[in-house]
Amino acid sequence: MTKAHLLFRLLQQRRELKQREHWDRKRLESYQSQALDRLRAFVYTHSPFYQRFHKGRYQAPLNELPILTKSLLMENFDDLVTDRNIHLKEIREHLDRLPGEERYQGRYWTSLTSGSAGHPSINLFNDKEWASVLASAIRSYDWAGVRIRPFHRTRAAAIVSAKPAGMTTRVTGTFHFWWFPTLRMVPSESLASTVEQLNMWQPEILQGFSYMVALLAEEQLAGRLRISPRVVATGGDLLARSQREQIEAAWRGRCFDRYASGEAGVLASECDHHRGLHLYEDLIIVEVVDQDNRLVPPGKPGTRVLVTALNKYTQPLIRYELSDLVRLSPDPCPCGRSLRLIQELQGRTQQTLYFPSSTQGRLAVPPDVFHRVIDRLPIIGWQIVQDREALTVHLRAVPEDFSDEALADALRRAISAMGAIAPPIRVKRVSQIPCEANGKAPLIKSNIQESFDATP
Repeated sequence: MTKAHLLFRLLQQRRELKQREHWDRKRLESYQSQALDRLRAFVYTHSPFYQRFHKGRYQAPLNELPILTKSLLMENFDDLVTDRNIHLKEIREHLDRLPGEERYQGRYWTSLTSGSAGHPSINLFNDKEWASVLASAIRSYDWAGVRIRPFHRTRAAAIVSAKPAGMTTRVTGTFHFWWFPTLRMVPSESLASTVEQLNMWQPEILQGFSYMVALLAEEQLAGRLRISPRVVATGGDLLARSQREQIEAAWRGRCFDRYASGEAGVLASECDHHRGLHLYEDLIIVEVVDQDNRLVPPGKPGTRVLVTALNKYTQPLIRYELSDLVRLSPDPCPCGRSLRLIQELQGRTQQTLYFPSSTQGRLAVPPDVFHRVIDRLPIIGWQIVQDREALTVHLRAVPEDFSDEALADALRRAISAMGAIAPPIRVKRVSQIPCEANGKAPLIKSNIQESFDATP
């Protein structure tokens, strides 16, 4: 597909998204139902995997269908896709041979998830599906107040995955039109180099992993970085309260968070009311469920998210499991959009830590327990790392009068209040929060490999 053809599809998709975002709830749900029926009819004709996976349930409601995990997706890849000429072995060879932006078979856009929730997955998109991914990204800029349009140059800068096939790398590479030039940088570059490039480029849009954008905000406040972006878009890892405050202080409140996945693109983003992240429900159906896969009411946190991508036909995702801890808002947004709001993103299921119980067995302590203690502290960055011997709390940019012991004591009390036995807690002041190879800096991580059957 030529750039001109891609641009045509992109603008067409964008117009359709614009028309749908102000539908009332009844019309939106009717559209979802019809789109789901079309998707399932196509899938049951062209995917041998779904023919088996949903056997006897072709007419069943969505919530009665089995859940698709990442391992099932990858183990049944060749049978799950709807083009019988697609083969996982060939895609792996293609990615090894052509790690840049070339398409598989000259037809399919490919991306790799970061693997932060386990093993990475390989994801395929045809031209129409890829244009939809790009259009959903542009929607997030529209809502933030920057209209991206041809014949009007808008400079962007993005901190992307170091992996050539990472979703952020793929999307920003495809977006590099003459009217939307994008400076791409990777987290492994020195901060000084990143600052120098940004000062020369002067982007109107700055986007990147939350931790990296917060570091750049610190550079802006220190006067070393001197840019005036109209939009600062965060995503890829959880945006902590302290990071948001830092970004908003640096750029006058122009921080807009996004929720995305490598399998389906942007799933939700903030509008200018900042009451939460609007789910892109004209593109996806989202179910927030508990550990027994029952729907969780708004205002209550779930333990995972099930996503059905309504416009993804090449590699269909029906009730695809994302290990994200999400709380939906019980209230609508004042902006008038009927799209539901994510009130809070708490991290991933893998960021739930397990400790010995004060009675027996082990107990799960979810991420929000730690956020409640740390998020309001006068610090810029933090990370909790669990090892067998202790819990280590990394802190950066800590005030001189800050009490490490008071923080450790507060964490011990919070863990004990859950009925768990707190391990030794070490507070360590660092100049940088350790990042993973993909550039993300998870706020909570465990180095204990085994899993436990525990109930939060």
